[in-house]
Amino acid sequence: MVVGPEAPLVAGLADELRSRGRRVFGPGRDGARLEGSKAFAKELMTKHGIPTARAATFTRADWERDQAGVRSFVDELGGQAVVKADGLAAGKGVTVADDRDAAVAAIEACLVDDAFGEAGARVVVEELLKGAEVSAFFLAHGSRGGLPLGLAQDFKRVGDGDAGPNTGGMGAYSPLPWLDDDEEERIWGTVSATVEALAREGIPYRGMLYTGLMLTPDGPKVLEYNCRFGDPETEVLIPRLGTSLGSLLAAAAGGREPVRVADPTWDLSAVTVVLASGGYPGRYDTGHEIHGLDAAAALPDTVVFHAGTAERDGRVVTAGGRVLAVTGWGASIAAARERAYEAASTISFEGATRRSDIARGPMVEPGTEEGAG
Repeated sequence: MVVGPEAPLVAGLADELRSRGRRVFGPGRDGARLEGSKAFAKELMTKHGIPTARAATFTRADWERDQAGVRSFVDELGGQAVVKADGLAAGKGVTVADDRDAAVAAIEACLVDDAFGEAGARVVVEELLKGAEVSAFFLAHGSRGGLPLGLAQDFKRVGDGDAGPNTGGMGAYSPLPWLDDDEEERIWGTVSATVEALAREGIPYRGMLYTGLMLTPDGPKVLEYNCRFGDPETEVLIPRLGTSLGSLLAAAAGGREPVRVADPTWDLSAVTVVLASGGYPGRYDTGHEIHGLDAAAALPDTVVFHAGTAERDGRVVTAGGRVLAVTGWGASIAAARERAYEAASTISFEGATRRSDIARGPMVEPGTEEGAG
């Protein structure tokens, strides 16, 4: 069995199923705390020397007792900070604050205004790291080993040129042609160190460990963990996988080390473009009929993943903020990008929006002159 969403994993569903003799892909409650509690993740990294941003954790009681102290820590970070609700907040609990006022406002939203309920009763305030962000997917099988599944990079801002607010991701690409072998080795070393740290804490982690990292001048530093597959990066890894995903998950669920069989498809590149509802990540309408899905499905080297959709009276309609993830693949990033946008262009619904610069720029395709996405 595969437990997909983070909430049931944090609640301990995998533990309950295993207690009934089921083979389960997904970490137990203790391991899922990596995503369920930003403070726990920071404490683990600090204790075991896993590189990450400087941070401090504050509660509502801390704010009531010493507002000046909380503000002072923001000042120590140079006025810029990333403010994270400690618990699960449906992907909406993180604020990247470019100045002191925005950082303090984000802290107050959590601790005073109760913007995220109990998820925001405690906040992690950390330094704002600069660099290229990378997503690493690692299949852990309950011991200290595991299989690096792949790397990807997503585009979090809603608008072209990284304008506007953060989202759950407006697109992604894989592989990363600009990443050298030494840096990739350091990334996987950091991820493996997390699994080993959990093992030393008596927490065997069996499932997907998604690690978001920033590549800083001092090396890779962990930004966040997810205890499950995260999109839109998953949608560019799966078409490249070659090996049966089911066989890999079954091996990890059974406590065996998953092994990826070499396959030519791993040499392919993939690009995903997200089609979102108008207004996302703010308020948006749903229930709009989606047109062009059959035309997109008929195109070669493409696949359309459904996210925020529903079927009503025989029609597929929008039912969320990020509606569809359209993926194309080919021999290069440029070829994959062309496929993805060709398929995305066949699909329409009222208010549909997308970025036009996913997987574009000199870093992604050396020799081009467009601005990086």
